Amino acid sequence: MFPIRSLFRGAMARALVPASLMMLAACGPESLDELTGELEGALANGVGSTAARAALAKRWAPVHYQDVDVTGSHSLSGRSDYISRVDFDGDWVGTNNWDNTSSRALNAHVYHSVVETSSHWYIVYTFFHPRDWADSIFDTEHENDGEGVMLVVARDGSEFGRLDGAVTVAHKDFFSYVPDGSPLASGAESTDGKLSFANFEGVNHPITAQEAKGHGLKAWPGYDIVGDGVKYFPSLTTAEEPSSASDSDVRYKLIDIYGPEGLWARRQLGSLFASDGTFAGDTSGDCGYVKSLCSTNSANAPWGWDDQNDGPVQRGEIAIDPAKLSAYYFSPSAGFSTAYTFNPFKGVGGDPNAP
Repeated sequence: MFPIRSLFRGAMARALVPASLMMLAACGPESLDELTGELEGALANGVGSTAARAALAKRWAPVHYQDVDVTGSHSLSGRSDYISRVDFDGDWVGTNNWDNTSSRALNAHVYHSVVETSSHWYIVYTFFHPRDWADSIFDTEHENDGEGVMLVVARDGSEFGRLDGAVTVAHKDFFSYVPDGSPLASGAESTDGKLSFANFEGVNHPITAQEAKGHGLKAWPGYDIVGDGVKYFPSLTTAEEPSSASDSDVRYKLIDIYGPEGLWARRQLGSLFASDGTFAGDTSGDCGYVKSLCSTNSANAPWGWDDQNDGPVQRGEIAIDPAKLSAYYFSPSAGFSTAYTFNPFKGVGGDPNAP
């Protein structure tokens, strides 16, 4: 059964407010007229504006299935599998997130970054959990967990482009997918499956899924909900906490990773990052049924993601240089322009939040 909030949304909220205007409400200006004026034609001029990035990220944001395990004391009855923001506990300290998971709200947020070439937009979505946990005394646990997906969107002349492929992050491995009808095929890496879609607010969104406990991420049904689980849907305005471990209609709020609530401007913050792209995490609290099996500094932001055996692709390039990665993972490689017109990770197009 859907929560009451979902019935209200479906029957009233979406009927009263056009989806395109609801989508814009978090972009900055005070009125819907200002918002509409700011966004109109923005993507035709690239993704240099916050509003354009928000619109593009919302259009392709995944419908996300999160498997939930309610067993074991470290699951917190399933809460340890809920997605949240890094500062869910009100501070930018990485080493107390495990401890605070049990006592703070876990409202759903997902970070997005967008970079641009003349041929493609690349959108990375980062799903954060305060715990990478286990229910066995023989398994390793660690504080903080960041995994995600990079979408390859061709700039085909349409407003939001065409989604041609995806690369997901599951621990130390990347997995690549293409939807039906995509012009892309296997490159140096073989594709791992089909990218499927679900209709949400009148348009198709890719479906991603994460396993419980370790939170590896693949295109559905590479992972799926088995028993308990949460289904998350994107928003620019609303962040909800699941009402239970089996909530099928929860909104996650998108956060621009370059913005004031994001991670990129805080990349040199010692309380949050132990090293470049690696979240600080310690062994405090009950992490590790056997304390030696709680590892430290073991989770990464997207510029720290790395596949352990994909040849010339370097650590972090899934976010920093996704055109290079895409030309390696997919063919034909010649279809990918490698000259960026907007890429704050490389200082192209401006980095207003640089420390």
